[in-house]
Amino acid sequence: MNIGILGGSFNPPHLGHILIAQQVLDYTDLQEVWWLPAYRHTFDKPLASVAHRLAMTRLLKLPKTKVATLEIDHQLDGNTIALVPILHKQYPQHTFTFIIGTDQLSTFHKWGSWQQLLKTLPFLVVMRAGYPATPLYPGMKLLEHKDLIVSNISSTIVRTRRMVGLAIDTLVPGEILDYVVKNGLY
Repeated sequence: MNIGILGGSFNPPHLGHILIAQQVLDYTDLQEVWWLPAYRHTFDKPLASVAHRLAMTRLLKLPKTKVATLEIDHQLDGNTIALVPILHKQYPQHTFTFIIGTDQLSTFHKWGSWQQLLKTLPFLVVMRAGYPATPLYPGMKLLEHKDLIVSNISSTIVRTRRMVGLAIDTLVPGEILDYVVKNGLY
């Protein structure tokens, strides 16, 4: 099976994640998308606890998607290169493509072993509003379709709105909103 890996902090998960996954399923040959919450952030940015972020990610509902806990189970440091051998060992029957947004391109060269990573795993790049599709490195393919919906929804925007008392109900699924409120997050 051709699997798309959508990694991230999911701090919190939001409708932009669902939109990306749905369009990847609609406009590529990937048959499933796995949400892959990070155990910790590569650049040590502060995050809600792993338990909260995983619980919220499990509330994302979309056919042909599932939550993969490989980074959490193996307590990886956030460098995607460490994930590759685990994927190949645990799922030799699958092929994997890593999904990133264009917001990641300008700092992609800061990813650990990024050049080796590009030789090991194909990347599908999804447009994010406000971020150019450059630089596009060899091994990366831009998701293009005439009906592609581009958004600027991000976890940062969700957290910022929550911190200043603005509504986030149009940015996160209802179950995640309830979870955030109940647990006093952000």
